[in-house]
Amino acid sequence: MTRRSVLLGTGSALPRRAVSNAELSERVDTSDEWIVERTGIHNRYIADADETTSTLAIEASRKAILTAGVEASSIDLIILATATPDQTFPATATLVQDALGCNGGIAFDVAAVCSGFLYAVGVADSMLRSGMASRALVIGAETFSRILDWEDRATCVLFGDGAGAVVLDAQQADVAGSRGILASRLHADGAHNQLLYVDGGPSTTGSVGKLRMKGREVFRHAVTNLAEVLGEVLAEAGYSSEDIDWLVPHQANARILDATARKLGLPVEKVIMTVGDHANTSAASVPLALDVGIRDGRIKSGDLVMLEAMGGGFTWGASLVRI
Repeated sequence: MTRRSVLLGTGSALPRRAVSNAELSERVDTSDEWIVERTGIHNRYIADADETTSTLAIEASRKAILTAGVEASSIDLIILATATPDQTFPATATLVQDALGCNGGIAFDVAAVCSGFLYAVGVADSMLRSGMASRALVIGAETFSRILDWEDRATCVLFGDGAGAVVLDAQQADVAGSRGILASRLHADGAHNQLLYVDGGPSTTGSVGKLRMKGREVFRHAVTNLAEVLGEVLAEAGYSSEDIDWLVPHQANARILDATARKLGLPVEKVIMTVGDHANTSAASVPLALDVGIRDGRIKSGDLVMLEAMGGGFTWGASLVRI
C-alpha cells in the first residue's frame, strides 16, 4: 500500500467584469485582430476595487470544497500560489483559512508565478504523502491586472484575473491504476530572470512594480522546457503520451499550447484550452482550466490528466494525475 494524493473536487472564480478585445482597444493601441492572431485571446476578466486575490481564492475554494463533499474544518493544509498577494505579509493563504473557518492547520503562499499552482501541488503532495497533513486545499489565484503596464500593449492584452482551487485527500492505494497524483517534476533556471519579471519589490524599489516580458524568448523557452518536463513525468510514471486523456496546460498563449501539443504528439482535441475566454491568469490558469474541463464533462473519473506550466524565473513543472 502507498499513500497517494487524490483529487476530490475543483472550483474556480472570475471577477464580475469581462473585458473584450474590442473594449480593450478603446483604451490601448491595439485591435481584436492583432490580439487574436498572436495569442488566441478574445476576452479576459478584470477585478474591480472590491475584488482581490483573497476574495477570488475564497470563492474558488468554497466551490471546490462543496464539490469535494467535505467539511472545510477537515482541511489541515492550505497552499496558495500567487504573484499578487493581498499584502506583502501575512500570507494570503491565512486570509483564506480564516474565511473558511479551518484555522490551526498549515497555511502559506508559494511564489512561482505561472508555475505556482504546479509548485503548490508538488509541495502539497509531498506533505500529504509524508503524513504531515491529511487533506489539502491547493489554490492558484491572481489579480494580475494590478501589476500590468496599461501603456504596454505587448503585455497588458495577455493577462486577466481569476482563481482556481482543488481539494486533495491523502488515501491509501495498492494498484497502479488507482486515482491520485502519479508523478510530478519541477524546475527553475534563474539565469533567465530578465526575460519575464516585475520591475519592483519591497527590497529593491519599495513599490509593487510592473510586469516586463520579452515575448519571443519566453515562447522559445516555453515550448522546449514544457516538452522536456512532460517527458520526464511520463517516464517516471511509466506512461507514454498516447496514454494521456487530457492535457491541461498553463493558458499563456494559444500558439504555445499548439506547439507543446505537437511536440508531445497529442491531438489538439485532447488539450483543454480556456485562454480565449480568460486570457493568461498566471497561477490560476491551470486549476481554472481543470475546473472548466471537469464541470463541462470532458474530463471524467478515471481519466489520465497531465497538468503543466511555465512562468517567470524561469520556473516550470508538470504533474500527472488520475482523476
